[in-house]
Amino acid sequence: MRFISNFTGISFMALDNIIHLDKVSIFQKHNMVLNNVSLDIDKGEFVYLIGKTGSGKSSLLKTLYAELELVQGEATVSGYNLTNIKRKEIPYLRRKLGIIFQDFQLLTDRNINENLLFVLKATGWKNKEEMQKRIQDVLEKVRLGTKGFKMPHELSGGEQQRIAIARALLNDPELILADEPTGNLDPETSEEIMNLLLEISKSGRAVIIATHDIMMFNKFPSRTIKCEEGKVIEFKN
Repeated sequence: MRFISNFTGISFMALDNIIHLDKVSIFQKHNMVLNNVSLDIDKGEFVYLIGKTGSGKSSLLKTLYAELELVQGEATVSGYNLTNIKRKEIPYLRRKLGIIFQDFQLLTDRNINENLLFVLKATGWKNKEEMQKRIQDVLEKVRLGTKGFKMPHELSGGEQQRIAIARALLNDPELILADEPTGNLDPETSEEIMNLLLEISKSGRAVIIATHDIMMFNKFPSRTIKCEEGKVIEFKN
């Protein structure tokens, strides 16, 4: 089952789970945002996370990558237990994740190759030849293999989002978390980004997309979960 019942324990978690949440409550400071969340997501799943602004979508994603501390319930993400994860372990968890933001968050003072090199160095890569090869590999995956010398401002919004996806792929993550990845893009470019994310999920990575983009949601139907009135529920459209 994807959503587990209240009596199901962590020992029953399927081997292909990448995310397992059991009776999790999520807080922003002292305010409860989501309550009693039980959820399983498997490797290779493509999942939409929908809900109104302020419903808890971003808070749920932040909990998954340990930006928000888990204080109630049990959770494992990519093999890490969020209930008792140590601060020094969080960078290792995040190396197993790829995080994509609506506003790209590229470093504007350096070119694309240097942006990606910065991430590799920050996550422990040492060998220069291997780093350059990995950068070229991910740029080819997002079909921007010739753009490494460009500065971010020289790229279109769609190209910048592709670079953000390439950055998310650098450490070969098991899970991609995308927070409104098409929010700043026109419909045609949004469709290109969605096709790219679907390709990534077909390679065996789980992809979770928090979105308000109803057009993309209808054009590329997939499993959907909804944040609503402090709960997370399976959504049927």
